[in-house]
Amino acid sequence: MVEGSMTQGAGQGPVVRTATLRDFRVPPYAQVPVQGHSEHPQPQQPQQPAPPQPQQAPEASEQHVPPQPHQPSAPAVQPPAAQPQAQAQPPAPQPPAAQQPPAPHQQSVTPRLQAPQLPHPGNAFPDDDYPEGYTPTERDLPVINRGDTLQVTVTPPPAPAAAPATAVGQGPGPLYVVGDVHGYLDELLAALREQGLIDGDGHWSAGNTRLWFLGDFTDRGPDGIGVIDLVMRLSAEAAAAGGYCKALMGNHELLLLGAKRFGDTPVNSGAGTATFQAAWLLNGGQKSDMDRLQDVHLQWMSRLDAIVEQDGHLLLHSDTTAYLEYGDTIEDVNDTIHEILTRNDADECWDLFRKFTKRFAFRDEGGANAVRELLAAYGGERVVHGHSPIPYLLGEVGTEDADGGSSGPVVEGPHVYADGLAIAMDGGVTMAGKLLVQQLPLPH
Repeated sequence: MVEGSMTQGAGQGPVVRTATLRDFRVPPYAQVPVQGHSEHPQPQQPQQPAPPQPQQAPEASEQHVPPQPHQPSAPAVQPPAAQPQAQAQPPAPQPPAAQQPPAPHQQSVTPRLQAPQLPHPGNAFPDDDYPEGYTPTERDLPVINRGDTLQVTVTPPPAPAAAPATAVGQGPGPLYVVGDVHGYLDELLAALREQGLIDGDGHWSAGNTRLWFLGDFTDRGPDGIGVIDLVMRLSAEAAAAGGYCKALMGNHELLLLGAKRFGDTPVNSGAGTATFQAAWLLNGGQKSDMDRLQDVHLQWMSRLDAIVEQDGHLLLHSDTTAYLEYGDTIEDVNDTIHEILTRNDADECWDLFRKFTKRFAFRDEGGANAVRELLAAYGGERVVHGHSPIPYLLGEVGTEDADGGSSGPVVEGPHVYADGLAIAMDGGVTMAGKLLVQQLPLPH
């Protein structure tokens, strides 16, 4: 539940930072007007007097209201048949009612605004050996300017792939997961289209498919609020089609919530004074996102679950065992985190954010045992996570050669590691990597 203080300013004083990106707003979603109905004029009465005839019931006028579920339209009222005349003279002929073709179905489609490739703020990650009292206000995970790295061209397929979903009513559909998006709306749309999950207009086209986002929708990229708006809309469209589109909470959702709620309020970081506002800016916070942040976005983020199990896959955002500190079951973890956000205590929210920034728990020696500890507590056969970019899990980063050329991280798909028990889904889109959308299960 989101407290009223969530709508306070993100900070009272000026903040010195680099130039922010332009505000790329998401165009309004296509609206389909309710189809109009034709009016039926009444038959003309003859000019000459005629023997009395039974009155015809007027046609019922159709009220233009949106269609309601499970309420079929009432059949049109049929006029009673005319009785035969007793007189010898034939009845006067009646002119037929005018016929009008129904109004064609119209759709208003607004083209999606294309965001240009622009440089974005980054931050430096010193090393993966966290010192005592580590605070996320230190710069974390370098983000290489796209102009200095190998560019990965995102080209939509010629035609959307056939929807992978089965028919509604035949059990759950296929399961897909999406890695960290970080405001890269165009890359997300292209990846979803490539998998046949949305159509060319960005609407859900996958029937009863199940889709999970692993968190980190904002910061670093140009249109974090546009990403949240898209996920919220797809959630409604997928539910109407018999599937679902859901999302988990990442550390950047906690960071944005804290920056909006607490701003420059000092918090106990364990290593001196810190603020959510400063940490948000250091970790790629975008002014355009903060300016467009609304109560509906804050409420949606604060209600996200942190961990879930689906088809033997334990889905979570961060590759850390810190989840074990918040409960012995999945329900306990999610309830505890929701309660912390509801209490709205700056120090308690900061501690939650700090623990969710930890990473690499499954990478090195003992990593497989850490995964097994999570699986033993919460169930599942594999952990699927985002948070830590695959190039850093592999020890690969972009470097420049002497000729001024550059090489960037090459990510073809998810990274399976920790004795095959962990699947990493952050393809490093912030460093010219790849935004991953993957169907599960993967081969062992």
